[in-house]
Amino acid sequence: MARFFVLIFLVFAANIVSGQNLESRDAMVFGPGEVLKYKIRYGIVTAAEATLQVLDSDIKLNNRPVYHLLANGKTSGSFDVFYKVRNRYDSYIDKETLLPHLYTESIRESNYRRADKARFYQDQNKVVSNKGTFKTGDQTFDIVSAYYFARSLDLANVRTGTKFKMPYFLDDGVSSLEVTYVGKERVKTSLGYFNCLKFSPSIQPGRIFRKDSKLYLWITDDGNRIPVKAQVEILVGTVTMELTSYKGLKAPLAVSKK
Repeated sequence: MARFFVLIFLVFAANIVSGQNLESRDAMVFGPGEVLKYKIRYGIVTAAEATLQVLDSDIKLNNRPVYHLLANGKTSGSFDVFYKVRNRYDSYIDKETLLPHLYTESIRESNYRRADKARFYQDQNKVVSNKGTFKTGDQTFDIVSAYYFARSLDLANVRTGTKFKMPYFLDDGVSSLEVTYVGKERVKTSLGYFNCLKFSPSIQPGRIFRKDSKLYLWITDDGNRIPVKAQVEILVGTVTMELTSYKGLKAPLAVSKK
């Protein structure tokens, strides 16, 4: 379940196209005080919960003021009894460029423990982590900062069928994910109906996903650009993520009862 939530970050962030530098909008679409909460269901059973927060920070990294982005994921209900997950992801991004300076993650999944840390040196095209030094492109993101940067991009002219490739740093290297823009769609959630942009990423079959598994992500087609729903087919059943609550948004959330 934790890896599913990480993949959701990457799907949204894949609007960052490799091979060129992209500029964020002049007007910020998020700010300190924003909190988004999600539930992840396996079938009809709530299996996990996730929270995304934007926090202000007094510290400076590379002599630059930063925002603190915090993502937490944990199992719930019966899943919490049999396989407890308590994962935390922190990203410190430049207040002006929105590029990351520091990323940390604390992974606690049953008896497994891992703590990773990565410093981003954007002007030197490298990332230094506790697993080594890695060469990167001109703009390199962690999974959390990529999500927030992507929200600031202008998607008004994106066409159905357009494919994106996004480079990101995770675990012990730089990887890439391909995502296809499906089109606009009105989607129903527990909070109501949203007009959304729909995306579908490529999935590698294995011990979780079937060969023909599809993952879809619905993002609000408004001034917030937040994920409200995601759904993926796994070997047995379907996993769904839905927005359950929100506060501190910069723009009104365009939700209706029908």
